[in-house]
Formats: sequence, C-alpha cells, structure tokens
Amino acid sequence: MAAFWLISIIVLVLLSGESNANPAASQQGQLDVNHRKPLQTFRPYNIAHRGSNGEIPEETTAAYLRAIEEGADFIESDILATKDGHLICFHDVILDATTDIANRTEFANRKRTYEVERQNVTGWFVVDFTLEELKSLRVKQRYNFRDQQYNGKYQIITFDEYILIALYADRVVGIYPELKNPIFINEHVKWSDGKKFEDKFVQTLLKYGYKGEYMSEDWLKQPLFIQSFAPSSLIYMSNMTNSPKIFLIDDTTVRTQDTNQSYYEITSDAYLAFIRKYIVGIGPWKDTIVPPINNYLGPPTDLVARAHALNLQVHPYTFRNENMFLHFDFHQDPYLEYEYWLGEIGVDGLFTDFTGTLHRFQECTTPYPKNEKNAEALLQKINYMLKDSGY
Repeated sequence: MAAFWLISIIVLVLLSGESNANPAASQQGQLDVNHRKPLQTFRPYNIAHRGSNGEIPEETTAAYLRAIEEGADFIESDILATKDGHLICFHDVILDATTDIANRTEFANRKRTYEVERQNVTGWFVVDFTLEELKSLRVKQRYNFRDQQYNGKYQIITFDEYILIALYADRVVGIYPELKNPIFINEHVKWSDGKKFEDKFVQTLLKYGYKGEYMSEDWLKQPLFIQSFAPSSLIYMSNMTNSPKIFLIDDTTVRTQDTNQSYYEITSDAYLAFIRKYIVGIGPWKDTIVPPINNYLGPPTDLVARAHALNLQVHPYTFRNENMFLHFDFHQDPYLEYEYWLGEIGVDGLFTDFTGTLHRFQECTTPYPKNEKNAEALLQKINYMLKDSGY
C-alpha cells in the first residue's frame, strides 16, 4: 500500500505541469533506468492483462501496482482517445461495463449508437467525453463474481500515467500497450495538427524514451511491446518506431477490423512470412491454438510451430483462474493450465488476469538464477541475435 501512495504522488506531481509541451521533459532526465533490477528474459513473459484485474478493477493505477508487486514482467493496457484528443487506458469503446456512467444523470443524453467493427453498438462512448469528464467517473469490476470492494474507488488513467507507473517501479517493468480500435478512433477523434491516432500513440512512447529493437540495450532499459489487432496500423507505426510489435489475432470467426481478412488468411504461412517484416510475434486467443471440444482440450493446431519457424514469438491470451475459464482437463487448477501451455505448447509469454498465480508457478518451476542474472540475460540476447541472423 505504501508503494501505491508513493507512485500515485509521483504521477500526480509529474502530470500537474501539463501546460508544458512535454510533461515529462524535466523529470525524464532525472529518472535512473540503469540501476534497477533488470527484466528477466530467461523464461516466458508474465504479462499482466489490464493489470492484476482478477483482483482489482482493470486498467487502474491500483491494478497495475498490484501486478508489479506480484511479479509482472509487463503491464498491459488498451489505449483509446477522448473527445478532446487525450490518450487513456480503457478497454471498451463504451463506458457501460466498467464505470458508473449509467448512474450519472448529467450524462444521460450522451448515449449513442455507432458502428464498431461492422456492428452497431449502443452505449456511452469514450469518444463523446472529454478527459475531464472521464476523470469524474469511477471504475468498477467487470465481472460480478470477482471482488467488488474496490468499485468506485479509482479513476480512469491516461496513457502518460500508465507509463509513469512502469518507469517509477523499483525494478525494470515493461509496458505492453494496445492501439485499440484505430479505425473507430480515427473516424471519431480529430487532432488539430492533422495527426492520426497511431501518430499520437507513438509520439507518446517516444516522448518517454521508449525505443530500440527487441533485446537491444535501449529496449532492455525500457521494455516495450506494441500490440494491435489492426495489421495496417502496425505497418504504419513501423515507419515511426523500431520498437517490437505484436500482431493480435482474434477468434476464427472474426475478420480484421481494417483489412477485412479472415482468421485463416492472416494465419497462413504466406501472410505470416509477410507480416514478420513488421512484427516480432503474434498474440492469438488461446482457444484458437488449442480448440476445445465440449470444454476439453482438442488437438493443438500447428500455429505455434509455424510462428516459431519464422522466429515469431507467441503470446496467447487470456489466462484466468476461475473455473468457468478453465477447461475440464485442468481440474480447476490454473497451475496445470500453465504447466500445459509453458511445457507442452511452448509459448513465449502469457496474458493473465492473475499475475501472482503465474509468478508463483514460474518461481516454483523455473526460478530466477541467483548468481547468473546478468549472464543469463546476455545469453538470451546473443541467442536471439544468432537466431535472427539465420545461424
């Protein structure tokens, strides 16, 4: 709890002077990223999906701080834009499921119906509210079977605030932001300088010093994966930053929001060979890798093997502790699920709602080498470079 208040105060102080062109300019130079405990790179990444949102409402300061406390390698977020062009951390394009918007009578007339990814959606849309209005809302837990005691305690946070949480952690913690619904955002939010959502997204990352190819010295100081379901956005952003990118892949029935391609098109050998020029990995929904049959695991597909053959990482989503999300094979035991995915399927990272559970499992099965941290990190870097060079 002390860590929560300390980082909260730091974030508030840093962002209080946003009248300057660069709100972090005076502080970024003072931030020492060279003498913190480094990111582990010897085992698959523990990716805190929207923070530790199995315990605390998603994408809040508290959820991210809990995830860091519990051992996350990366904290993951979804980035959207407000009516007045600010970037925020929020998953849905509508506010209905995870805020108190329905109880705010002053916003009753803001409910709208828009087309989102070729479907009509009705609700209170993020793009119809200014940052100040969104900050007046309070966040709640998405699922009613999870702990409700934190409902109403936390605000929506900005992209800047999320980044600062990672930068001011007491060890190196990576960020894993998703450019969320770029087609919809670019349609409804316009910036006065004519820039696109993708431009503002990358500019924010560059402002805080995020740069460098995967496993480069710069990347290891401030680890980052950029993710999106929109391949055209990933290609566009490749012209602005060499930071590693992950192509997210939805269910087999869902077409890409920008290029209208099918699941089978984007997971073909030809397409993976094409997109690998712009990405370092893919993030598929786990049930497309091992399709279930009557809630039992079916035969695995060859997607992981084909991706690895192209030197692409595989970071499936989303791992959750509750029995309703566990296939019968795992006997209500999330450790068995992690054992299967890490040991048998061999993925390179996992998006989880329960960071602590994954961390405890990995500490038991693949603990951090006590006296070989620097050597192991160097070995991983060398192996990746050799593999990428074709050796």
